[in-house]
Amino acid sequence: MSNTSHVQASRIGYQGEPGANSHLACTEAYPDFEAVAYPTFEDALAAVKSGDVHFAMIPIENSVAGRVADIHHLLPSANLYIVGEHFLRVRHQLMSVKGASLDSVKKVLSHTQALGQCRKTLRSLGLTPVPEADTAGSARIVSEQGDPALAAIASKLAAEIYGLDILRSDIEDEAHNTTRFLVLSKDPDDAEPEDGPVVTTFLFRVRNVPAALYKALGGFATNGVNMTKLESYQLEGTFNATMFHADIEGHPADRPVQLALEELSFFSTEVRLLGTYVASPYRAEAARAAAPPLGATGK
Repeated sequence: MSNTSHVQASRIGYQGEPGANSHLACTEAYPDFEAVAYPTFEDALAAVKSGDVHFAMIPIENSVAGRVADIHHLLPSANLYIVGEHFLRVRHQLMSVKGASLDSVKKVLSHTQALGQCRKTLRSLGLTPVPEADTAGSARIVSEQGDPALAAIASKLAAEIYGLDILRSDIEDEAHNTTRFLVLSKDPDDAEPEDGPVVTTFLFRVRNVPAALYKALGGFATNGVNMTKLESYQLEGTFNATMFHADIEGHPADRPVQLALEELSFFSTEVRLLGTYVASPYRAEAARAAAPPLGATGK
């Protein structure tokens, strides 16, 4: 870890209000750090850049609702480095003011991602979803309104903070509902090759020639480098300037990764490494859980 003052090293920023899932991710991954709330992702990232906090805990994708779109556009301009990852098992609680019930509630406030992750449950209960900026912020609004017709989807921590009753627990549609977070720092702090399984994240833009993406990625296949994530998004308001965000297993110092990145560079106009960091134990656990039972034929 880079040398920093005690104040910097003891603070980690997140987007949202106290009780948000990002707050929970901070307390799980860095229990000794002070978790500091910021209203927007941009504010949390800027706090790292200014030195107000040492890290930012930023969600990038969810196993049910998919990617957190804003982050892919913010990462290229943030000029920060990924130094870690954390997977949070997300458990959503339906909550309202004291005295409310499932019969009294008509509308449910929460972040768009949380609403999407509870879509089936909300439909079965006949509740109208109302998008808000944040899960914990939605709990605060419900608390302040004092209306038994309003409910929020948020964490147990948010219910405790804002004095709300949980009307139904764990209402997420899928039991695997998990959000992956990236830990961002002002200074690079790459893992070493001997640190165990590592992930390398990078951005790239391919040349505007036929089969450029196919050729750019060929080096990873021929060198046996596993690519675990590849997503594209548009830049500068055009439909042909496409940036790609990728994760691979391996360290840039590994010869196969070196060769794959060299081939990628040949067919790309830009390649930017964002960080190499120790893979979360969750990856191995999820792989074991998904593996077929020993002796299974697949038939």
